[in-house]
Amino acid sequence: MELTELKKHIRTLATLPEADAPVISCYLELLNGNIKDRETYRELARTVMIGLSEHERYIIKETLEPVNAYLANALQPDAKGTAIFSRVGKDPFFLPLQFRVSLPNWISLGSVPNIYHLVEMKDTYHRYVVMISTKKSARIVEVNLGEVTAKLWKERPELRERVGREWTKEHYQKHSMERGKKFIKEKIKLLNKLMSAGGHSHLILAGHPTMTSRIRNELPKYLLEKLVDEVTVSGQAKTTDVVEATIASFVEAEEIESQNIARVLSQKVHTGGLAVAGAEASFQALQRGHVDTVVLLAGYSPGLFRVCVACGFTNIKNKKLDSCPQCGSTSLKISDLKEEMVRLAEGQGCLIEIVNESESLTKLGGVGCLLRYRL
Repeated sequence: MELTELKKHIRTLATLPEADAPVISCYLELLNGNIKDRETYRELARTVMIGLSEHERYIIKETLEPVNAYLANALQPDAKGTAIFSRVGKDPFFLPLQFRVSLPNWISLGSVPNIYHLVEMKDTYHRYVVMISTKKSARIVEVNLGEVTAKLWKERPELRERVGREWTKEHYQKHSMERGKKFIKEKIKLLNKLMSAGGHSHLILAGHPTMTSRIRNELPKYLLEKLVDEVTVSGQAKTTDVVEATIASFVEAEEIESQNIARVLSQKVHTGGLAVAGAEASFQALQRGHVDTVVLLAGYSPGLFRVCVACGFTNIKNKKLDSCPQCGSTSLKISDLKEEMVRLAEGQGCLIEIVNESESLTKLGGVGCLLRYRL
């Protein structure tokens, strides 16, 4: 699946209207075309039914039926994770997704889909370009969410076949060196053109260390700034194996970028810039549509909040309320604050940066927003 396709699915889920029936959001880790831990899945499915009435349990069992059918018959052998969203009733909804990267084992039940894990994956594994170079060949591929989605260029020079047939060995070696220099310059020119046209912002060089080093030394400043890492792979390595070897480097580079954004957020908050921090200020900024980028600590867990169905009053301070302090209504809906912030951000087209570790973001309460304009 490509990143653009995932973005469309996330927006569909983020803007899905509520209905009478609940939505099951199911995330599972896969292995060889099967659920990796089937007992964990069964336990999670049982857990979401705890405390429900007999009628409510019946609805959940109905909601899980298409999920179970999909898990039994439609899993791809090379998929490592799946996310499935299901709802029955008057407004049925079913969306199954599979990925080449792992997802946690996790199931939730709510009035709207839970999309945080998809957003986290989108932020962590977005697309990049790999240039694979050996002494005999070169390939340029695009990687989306952990899988090759485009083979941008491929060439396999066959010079060695001419040795002993048309050329002497000395002739071949001289020609090979000259052609090697020209080959690198031509491919860098092509790489530059492909990355510019595709809007790619990350590059990884893979292959024999001698080749990756020569290519790096010839990279123009524009491409050098996009270079994430150099990865050593054998000349016989399959493209899929090369991608596996580059994912860790890309994830590490993405985390460094996210930490830098967290530091920018902290600096703006402390100098009166266009930024807010903390659950209450961030949530209010999202409600008003003022946010450009949401910055979240991966372990951020603010808990639940209450919304008055009658007037829309929100109480995010986790106080237990029996009635709305604004209109007196006792019709209160309980939602997950972190999930609601992510849903609002995706619905408005905001960027979301998820940071695994950040001392500055931790001090700000685990969440903050870079704003388009002041509140």
